Amino acid sequence: MKLSNENQPLGDYILTHLIAKNSLSNTWLAEQTSVTRRVLVDELRPECFDKRENFLAEVRTKAAVDHPSVASVYEASLETERCYFAYEFLPGTDLETCEKNRRYFQPAQLNLILRKISEAEIYHESSGHATSPLELNAVFVDTQAVVRLKNLTTYGDRRDDESARDILFLGASLVPLVAINQPGSTRLLTLLSWMRGEGLDAPIRWDQVRDYCGEIDHQLAELGSSLSPTKRGKRAVRNHSGLKIALAAGVVIFGIVGIAYRLHPPAPPRPSRTPLPDAVAVVAGKHPSLTGVDKSLPAFRISANEITISQYAEFLETLGILSKEKREHSFDSEDQPAEKTSHVPTDWSDLLAAAQVNGIWQNQSVTLDSPVVGVDWWDASAYAEWKKARLPTQEQWMAALISGLREPEMLPKGPWISVTSHVEDRTPTGILGMAGSVSEWTSRRGTNPANPLGEPLWVIVGGSYLKQGSNALTCEWTQDRSLRRSDLGFRIVFDGE
Repeated sequence: MKLSNENQPLGDYILTHLIAKNSLSNTWLAEQTSVTRRVLVDELRPECFDKRENFLAEVRTKAAVDHPSVASVYEASLETERCYFAYEFLPGTDLETCEKNRRYFQPAQLNLILRKISEAEIYHESSGHATSPLELNAVFVDTQAVVRLKNLTTYGDRRDDESARDILFLGASLVPLVAINQPGSTRLLTLLSWMRGEGLDAPIRWDQVRDYCGEIDHQLAELGSSLSPTKRGKRAVRNHSGLKIALAAGVVIFGIVGIAYRLHPPAPPRPSRTPLPDAVAVVAGKHPSLTGVDKSLPAFRISANEITISQYAEFLETLGILSKEKREHSFDSEDQPAEKTSHVPTDWSDLLAAAQVNGIWQNQSVTLDSPVVGVDWWDASAYAEWKKARLPTQEQWMAALISGLREPEMLPKGPWISVTSHVEDRTPTGILGMAGSVSEWTSRRGTNPANPLGEPLWVIVGGSYLKQGSNALTCEWTQDRSLRRSDLGFRIVFDGE
């Protein structure tokens, strides 16, 4: 029997199907008429209208979430007799349905899913968000292998056991989804066993899960593993002793896999590339600054381009080699947090895979010569140390920008594209991407001129392709050197010759 509200308008929405209900609200599949898109609408049940403040408190908590992998809240409305909010309808198939249909994932894809979950959970953890228990039906994967999560935040304080609860759950629940006897399956199963606490003296944390996933990504990046679900292979068995054997045999198996892949025919040639521009010299002397006071600087050279994906990949390869000698932290800053164990950027495997074929990443064209993004200050600093260079100070960056440029705010803003492409975002001395492309880390803290009495914060400079109002004179200040964004990279400076 059709409910009275079906196919009826509710603000900007047409309610089409009731898909769930609880003691407080009904969840509708709806159509947002103004933009013609499917959404979900949670409507407070009429008999619960006196509980609208609790309902709206939950809505405000969910609306405050700002993470690319977590479903967004679009709108909330409190009318005379109706209270509701609309939120994102996630495309694709949830993992619970995949398990019921016995659909298995290649290790590279399931590792990506786990990494995306861990990044979202780290965000909730660091923000102090309380969340409902994670379930497989909260994780969606679409046909383009994009991973999204339901918004599970709830009103109230986060409990200490929430992270451990969800890590333990995934450590057990993802095992049946692994396509076994595939490249990476042994290491992924080992990671899942660690998430269940097997063979560890202390529980594993979300940041460790993310970093281990990054290591697996990096090891599999060149293997060309499929990123789509498969029905091949046998169901992985939850056998703890078997996993312990797998842990002991992991290195041997990966060595065999490496030999097998070397015997495969070579991959198709990658797209041709042109050399990157040389570093640009800035002479010693007094240079203008944003504060209006000239700064005396020694001569230096600054990279003409923001560090590229290809350049950063070489750095990670070096760390991989050094890790065999336990020297992978040779370039870390002395004050790098102990919990930061990896310099693998956010979404690195997908970004690198797309760049290698001049493909698409997050709806953007990308090549190996596109600026690297998803790196924090620690990553940028370690790369600079590896190159026997350093991150530029804010004053050095501004001096390089203004050299030969009368009106730096008028420098044409460029998109995030290959630094070897023809772009107008170029200073007279040949420095690229300062007005647009990606924003950039600098080496040290500075005072925000708008708050001269405030504490010095870490400075991010330059325009961003994601921020329409930004330009070459844009600066940001942040307390968080662990900040990572899809529009944040860096360039480096060397001593003058």
